[in-house]
This record gives sequence, C-alpha cells and structure tokens, in this order.
Amino acid sequence: MIGVNIHDYRRIILVGSGGSGKSWAAKRIARITGYRLFHLDKEFWQAGWVMPSNEERVARQQAMIAGDTWIIDGNYDSSMAERFAAADLVIFLDINRIVCLVSAMLRAGKNRDDMPGGLKEPGMLSKDSRDFYKWIWSYPTTGRRTVLALHQQHQDIAFLRVKTRHQMTQLLAQW
Repeated sequence: MIGVNIHDYRRIILVGSGGSGKSWAAKRIARITGYRLFHLDKEFWQAGWVMPSNEERVARQQAMIAGDTWIIDGNYDSSMAERFAAADLVIFLDINRIVCLVSAMLRAGKNRDDMPGGLKEPGMLSKDSRDFYKWIWSYPTTGRRTVLALHQQHQDIAFLRVKTRHQMTQLLAQW
C-alpha cells in the first residue's frame, strides 16, 4: 500500500463491517481529495428508520455514480456490485470484528453526521443494536466473502485491503 497516491483515483468506495471506520476514513479522504462524499446510510435511510423502495435506492445510487469524482461509504450488498464496477479504487476495511463491535457499542444512542437528520443510533441494548452486533459478528464469513468475490470479478480495479485502524491512519497520513 505504500506508494499509493489517492489523487490517482477519482471514484472511490469504502466497504467493510459496521464499526470498521468506513465513515471516519471516508470523511478524511474527502477532505484530502475534495471529492463529493456520499454516505449510503444518509442517502438511503429516511425519518423513522424507513428504507425507501429498491427502485428509489437504485435511482439514487445511479445518480451518485454518474459523477466524475466521488467517494461512497457503505455496504448494502444488494447494490454493491454496481458501485464496485463504477469505482476505480475499492478500500476494504477488513478490521477485526471485536474492534468493530466495540466501536458500534460506543456509538450506540448517539447522533452521527453520516446519518440523515434526526436519526440517532439505537440504544446499546435495543433489538436493532443486537441485530446489528450479530451482523458485525458474522461479517467475516458473510460480508467479507461478498467483497472478495466482487474483487475477483473486478481485478482491474485497484483494491486496498486495510486490516487495522493503524494501517488506515498511516495511509491517510501518507495522502
């Protein structure tokens, strides 16, 4: 990863488990590059934690990837293949699930600027949070498989697999 120049890439996606630091890293990359940043959670969720129709999400994503330069933070497996194909750099935050779980628990109940206005993370012990924690725990055997399969299908797209937060911090300092 040393020697990678972030400015060589114009369409960047960040994928990885919940709590891996995608939004945190995406904000910093946007600051470095000046590219427009899309947080999929902010783009897709609506008031009351309502998800728009699949057709609406597809239309929103198509509008996002139509731009010349962008950064998209988020997973959403049902539409990841299209983002992967449109990107010229994929940053996969393949962070240890314990680190991800702790991060998710620490942000429980808080407002985040990468979420739509008025939505707050569910409380730490809520059913929604427990379901999210289960998803994080299973990510290494489910989500990772999806990302790596897409990487195999799109080997012409630059792919950075970041395994620790320290490694991500080093990349950001380099950029």
